[in-house]
Amino acid sequence: MTNAAALPVLYSFRRCPYAMRARMALAQAGQVVQLREVALRAKPQALLDVSPAATVPVLVLPDRVLTQSLDIMVWAWQDNDRGDDPAHGHDPEGWLARSNTPDNHALVAANDGAFKRALDRYKYAERFPERPQASHRDDALAALIAPLEQRLLQQPFLGDAHPCLTDLALLPFVRQFAAVLPAWWASAPFPATQAWLQGWLASPLFAQAMVPYTPWVPGDPAAVYPR
Repeated sequence: MTNAAALPVLYSFRRCPYAMRARMALAQAGQVVQLREVALRAKPQALLDVSPAATVPVLVLPDRVLTQSLDIMVWAWQDNDRGDDPAHGHDPEGWLARSNTPDNHALVAANDGAFKRALDRYKYAERFPERPQASHRDDALAALIAPLEQRLLQQPFLGDAHPCLTDLALLPFVRQFAAVLPAWWASAPFPATQAWLQGWLASPLFAQAMVPYTPWVPGDPAAVYPR
């Protein structure tokens, strides 16, 4: 039986795209954690104590604290104290290994950089009135959606025939992009990316990562993730 109180602690926020990708990676890798859902307007002192920036996700391990979602994803699949044989680690299906290519590194860098900046301006165009919303959308298309479409026209996942870390790293952000103007997205000329997105949104892994948790307060019983 799992001692929930002894598990690593994951501070998370259900709708945060960075937290989403961390939760999906942890669930796929079979890493069980104690999840503490954060109310962003009332961040718990325990989170501030381990990460003064208080952004999510944060994973508290016995020997360190991980404050970047990509670091948490990599940790989830690393061969943690199980020797050098991948078959005995957390990544027997190669999700981490398949993501370790120059093309995948470039997609993640574009997603977290130029695409995220354009996405924020596209979503909140009223805050950036110096340019029309469609102009920000064009920036996002050029930064990520167009190169992603070209990759997905050739293969079903970013790990070629199988998914990898990169699929999960991009998914929450492409989901946000599609949701800004759903009618426009539905008619946009990106059929491979649209199919890829819909497949992931209908997947058990995404559903598992989006199970709601009550915001944590000190003294609450440990909430285990994934359920």
